[in-house]
Amino acid sequence: MTSANLARVTHLRPVPDPSPPSRHSEGEAQQPTIAELERWATVLRIDCTTMLAVAKSGHLDSSLSAADIVAALYYRVLRHDPHNPEWPERDRFVLCKGHAAPIQYAALAHTGYFPREDLMGVRQIGAHLQGHPDMNRTPGVEVSTGSLGQGLSMCVGICLGLRLDGLAETAHVFGVLSDGDIQEGQTWEAATAGAHFGVSNLTAIVDYNHLQTDGTTEEVMDTGDVRAKFESFGWDAVEIDGHDMGAVVDALERSRALDRPAAIVCQTTKGKGVSAMEGRFGFHGKPPSPELAAEALEELEQRLELQTKSLQASEDG
Repeated sequence: MTSANLARVTHLRPVPDPSPPSRHSEGEAQQPTIAELERWATVLRIDCTTMLAVAKSGHLDSSLSAADIVAALYYRVLRHDPHNPEWPERDRFVLCKGHAAPIQYAALAHTGYFPREDLMGVRQIGAHLQGHPDMNRTPGVEVSTGSLGQGLSMCVGICLGLRLDGLAETAHVFGVLSDGDIQEGQTWEAATAGAHFGVSNLTAIVDYNHLQTDGTTEEVMDTGDVRAKFESFGWDAVEIDGHDMGAVVDALERSRALDRPAAIVCQTTKGKGVSAMEGRFGFHGKPPSPELAAEALEELEQRLELQTKSLQASEDG
């Protein structure tokens, strides 16, 4: 079914080789470099664009803004094993902004949880990739999400469960929240509980892209200084550029070593990577038209080619 879906959309084509150039050195697996992570983020953006053009529905701009965060998590920060998804000591990832499921699906496919071909079945009847993450159908999905405001509460609950199981010192929980999550009262109840119960193995990452269905965050429901709010609730809180891969990695890795819950407020751009969508209102929940998808893929593939050549040159040099 998935190959037939792709065949009908003649302007789309798969990435010929998503893997970065191999390094010359052999031996133990090395952590991906910042440049390699940036390239992986581009690969994930390409797959999100392709799968939603095929599905003709879904949230593309919300997925694109989180691509750098998700790439950093799945390729460097998270302790996880696609061959053993139920490994007790694994880190847990919760996509609180469940409408951005395509970016998680792309990362899961590329890291080996299921075949990449499955991505072309997203939002199709009978497929295991639903419009929002489904823990009962999709390998690698920890929690079914989508109702904004509930995600951080789930993260706190998972942390407390890990404590009961004696795994709090080894398994960390990372949750990615949206502007809409931050507008919900339940999120701040969870923030209170996280600090009260001292869940130091929790990191909340806010994909703060400032755009929603009906306008800017400031127009719909101004959330003010989100970093200061988390700090006032007793969390360690930092604010970074969510598209600066080095800053994202540093903040995520630092958060593992703290003695209290951590919040990373990532200033991001909705639609990042696709110039025609970046920071523009009106794309939320709308799939790309065939024309926009073709334009977006051309731009992303050009960036991927440049990133690949740069990596190759650094290896050859």
